[in-house]
Amino acid sequence: MTARFDVVVVGAGPGGMAAATVAAEAGCRVCLIDDNAAPGGQIWRGLRPESAAKYPHGKGFIRWAARFERAGCEVWQCWQVIDHPAPGVLRVERGGESRNVEFGRLILATGARERFLPFPGWTLPGVMGAGGLQALVKSGMDPHGKRVVLAGSGPLLLAVSAALTSAGARVVSIYEQAPLGRLVGFGLSLLAQPGKLAEGARYRLKALRTPYCSSSWVVRAEGRGRVESVTLTDGRKPWSVDCDWLGCGFHLVPNLELPRLLGCRIAEGYVEVDRLQQSSVAGVSCVGELTGIGGLEKALVEGQIAGWAAAGREARALRLAPQRQGLERFAQQLDRAFQLRPELRLLADAETVVCRCEDVRQSELEGCAGWREAKVHTRCGMGACQARICGAATEFLFGWEISGARPPMFPAAVSTLAVGADAPEPAGQ
Repeated sequence: MTARFDVVVVGAGPGGMAAATVAAEAGCRVCLIDDNAAPGGQIWRGLRPESAAKYPHGKGFIRWAARFERAGCEVWQCWQVIDHPAPGVLRVERGGESRNVEFGRLILATGARERFLPFPGWTLPGVMGAGGLQALVKSGMDPHGKRVVLAGSGPLLLAVSAALTSAGARVVSIYEQAPLGRLVGFGLSLLAQPGKLAEGARYRLKALRTPYCSSSWVVRAEGRGRVESVTLTDGRKPWSVDCDWLGCGFHLVPNLELPRLLGCRIAEGYVEVDRLQQSSVAGVSCVGELTGIGGLEKALVEGQIAGWAAAGREARALRLAPQRQGLERFAQQLDRAFQLRPELRLLADAETVVCRCEDVRQSELEGCAGWREAKVHTRCGMGACQARICGAATEFLFGWEISGARPPMFPAAVSTLAVGADAPEPAGQ
């Protein structure tokens, strides 16, 4: 089966919803593709219009959900992009069923994921990403009475702490690896963005009784069959904290797999775009965390710019340029404030698993000269997650460059990969 749309948007978080909405409002035939059961992405996960107002960012969700519904986009939920078999074509799959999707313009809003760094005990049950832990609770996991330690880096730790506390968990402490000086500097920079400052203050107030320790990081997790305690350090002395769950993530990294497959130029960890969100590949735009980790407002603004531009309304798109510039500065400040300290490269010992899919240990990687050699000799990054976990870790640990991408983007049925003859010829051939 092949379907054709004027504009295809991949990723139904805020940026993708905004892009699809404005393009449809401008008269384009739009398809929004996402691998989740409902639009919203991580930040709006689980929200419903009738009850969203009582949650952080809920009022914005209500407005955009209503506008999105009125726009009349075609929505393909629980579909994953597997391949890019020909120019202007994506191949998608759901439950073994595959389709080809032709597009005139493509907007990528694939978001970001947590960066995980390996340390002894990080594979124990009960050790999760901080954002992953929040997502599980949003999906129905009961946190009542659980002792939770949050560690790593980034403002997500505060948001997760507030959410878990509100849900009934006992957040024992928050450990941020960034030094206090950088955090204070970041906070002062937010005086120019009072909305961001107020948001951070609200999160902190919800978990005011939880200690927040800067310049502190995880050394190891221990337990019999699951995590029972965490050892941390401030670089001078170690200490241990008992817990039931450890939520640990070191800021965010963009999901660059699809932009790489399409050939988009990547610079300093993000997709390069122009003022209309156009990437180096004609007809392909990127928005949100793909162009810089900047949160909800940046995603919404860039999504609108890309949507208007895809519909040929460039003048309308450029009206948002000043707003975008301020949000880009915020993203740069965020990266500087939560830059990872070099001590974190020493967390893994020789027996620590770095690639969980292929069970590759730190000692096996230390003799490799680069990412390609590591893949060939150890199969690091060649498992089911396709380096989504160990790729970002090895970039930080060894300074390797993760470049290029190969289909399938996710595990797929052989029948999906074999449908080569069905891909339409590029226009004009």
